Amino acid sequence: MRYSSTVSPKIEPISQRGLRADGPRICPIADALEIVGERYSLLVLRELGFGVTRFNDIRHNTGAPRETLATRLRKLEEAGVIERRRYSEHPPRDEYVLTEAGKALTPILGQLRRWGEEYANDGPSTPATK
Repeated sequence: MRYSSTVSPKIEPISQRGLRADGPRICPIADALEIVGERYSLLVLRELGFGVTRFNDIRHNTGAPRETLATRLRKLEEAGVIERRRYSEHPPRDEYVLTEAGKALTPILGQLRRWGEEYANDGPSTPATK
């Protein structure tokens, strides 16, 4: 799936102060953040990476409000990051799994976790340090 902008192979026109002369920088980071940059989107991806695939279980582990979670799941599905699969017809129940695009985010989430352990709190939580 192609997102809202692409990186041009051409050198960007930059002013002496480092600003683009023709407007905002075209950036794949901004494109990625449009898809996965919301808090619960990243936490959903974390849970799917851990093998938690059902709505209520994801909701429990993330603390996301029901409507917010439904919106994030829909957005991630539309972007091709996750896929919804029916696991029960009566009653109808779905689970969510990572697509290849979603799986490609796993090492990034691992790095974000490590960054959070080092810089966003007092370090890794272990039974010895709690």
